Amino acid sequence: MNDAAGDFRELLPLARQLGETLRARGETVAVGESSAGGLISAALLSVPGASAYFLGGGVVYTRRARSRIAGIAREEVEGMRSSSEPYAALLARRSRERLSATWGLSETGAAGPEGNSYGDPAGHSCIAVAGPSERVITLRTGSADRVANMHAFARRSLELLAEAIASAPR
Repeated sequence: MNDAAGDFRELLPLARQLGETLRARGETVAVGESSAGGLISAALLSVPGASAYFLGGGVVYTRRARSRIAGIAREEVEGMRSSSEPYAALLARRSRERLSATWGLSETGAAGPEGNSYGDPAGHSCIAVAGPSERVITLRTGSADRVANMHAFARRSLELLAEAIASAPR
C-alpha cells in the first residue's frame, strides 16, 4: 500500500511485538522524535494496554521544543548538529531520564522534500536508543518523498528499539 494509512498499518505488527516484549519484561519507553512527526509514538500507542510500557513522548521539532519538551539547554548542544548521531543519542538519553523510563528512543532528520540547513539530504535520519543496551544509526532512504520518509524513519526506529531490547541483559 502506498497511502499514508497503509504505511502506518505496516508499523503495527512491530509495535504490537514491542509492546508485548516490554510488558513481559516490565520495562518502559519514552520517545523524542522529530521528522517522524509522532508516528513512532502513535504506533506504540496503537497497541491496547500501551499505558503499561509507554510513558510519553514528544515531537521535538524546533529549538524551542528541544529546550521546553526535552529539557536540553543550548549549551549542551553547542557545536552539535541536530540531525546527527551525537544529538540523537543525547535526545534518547534525555527522553529516558525525564520520564524515568527503561528505554529512550529518539529520531531526528530531514523528511523532505528538501534537505535540512546542515546539508543533509531529504531522507536522512539519525536514530538512537538509550537504556540497558544502546544503539545509534544513520538512515538514508535516498528519497525526497516526505510521507514515505516519515514512515521509514518510524519503522527503522521501532526496529532499532527491538534490536536493542533483544541484545540487552535481562
